[in-house]
This record gives sequence, structure tokens and C-alpha cells, in this order.
Amino acid sequence: EATIAPALEQCSDDKGINFVTHSLGGILVRHYLSNHEIQNLERVVMLGPPNQGSEVVDKMKSFPGFHFINGDAGMQLGTGELSIPNQLGKAEFDVGIVAGTKSINWILSWIIPSTDDGKVSVERTKLEGMNDHIEMKVTHPFMMKNDEVIAQVVHYLKNGTFKR
Repeated sequence: EATIAPALEQCSDDKGINFVTHSLGGILVRHYLSNHEIQNLERVVMLGPPNQGSEVVDKMKSFPGFHFINGDAGMQLGTGELSIPNQLGKAEFDVGIVAGTKSINWILSWIIPSTDDGKVSVERTKLEGMNDHIEMKVTHPFMMKNDEVIAQVVHYLKNGTFKR
């Protein structure tokens, strides 16, 4: 909130606002939008968001150092119904989601029960009310630098759908 509000103040009222987020950033935007209305909001694209939490947090939160590495916010990204992502409800805005299907972290992928990007399962990226969802062969930590992902983000922002 402390970052989004000042950034929005710098935007022209006659231009549309779009967000492109990665991971926890998607949850932060969902939280912001659940408490604030942006009149000229156009689209949101989320890359690898734990929209339904992540099993990694469920299994690893009690391990030494997990809290230190992931902070208070990371500790709230479990899959339980009381986790922050699961309390935010459905999308009431135009959102497209990119889910990764490739992992470079076999230990965390072992914890996650289905196809994942090394941090979040494809299924847990999904959000009720989403406009589009696409799976891409990319890893969680590097998806935002992938040329094909970037092209999909641009396509979604222009068209409201991913390119198939």
C-alpha cells in the first residue's frame, strides 16, 4: 500500500492503469484492490502467483531459517482457508495468470503434489474470476525474464487474452 498509492498519484487520470506482478506481488495487488478502487484500472497480469497459497509454506514454515528468508508475508502464504491469499476472495478485475511448469528446485517440487514451477503448483495459481490462464515451461525465479512470457504479458495487456 505504501508503494502503490504514491505510484498511482503519479499516473494521469486519463490513462489506463495496468499491473504486472510476480509471485507475492500478485497477492499484494489483490489485497490493495480489495480495499481500494482504481477508477481507470484496465488489466492485471500475474506471473506465478500463489493465489491459493503454496504447499511449500505448509511444509517448510517450521524449518529453521524459513521465516528469516521469507519474512512475515511469506509465512502467510500457506494453503489453509485462513491464509491471506484464500481470504481475499475472487477477482473483481480483469486478470490473466501465467503459471510455470518447469522447476529447477527438485526438493520443493517433491513437496508440491502436482505440476509446478518450483514454488507454486499450476492449480494454486488459479483464481476464481480470472479472465485467462496459461501454462508455460518456465521456472518461478526466472519467468519474468523469459522473452516468451514477456510477449504473453504484452499480448494480454493489449488484448485481454493470452496468445494461443
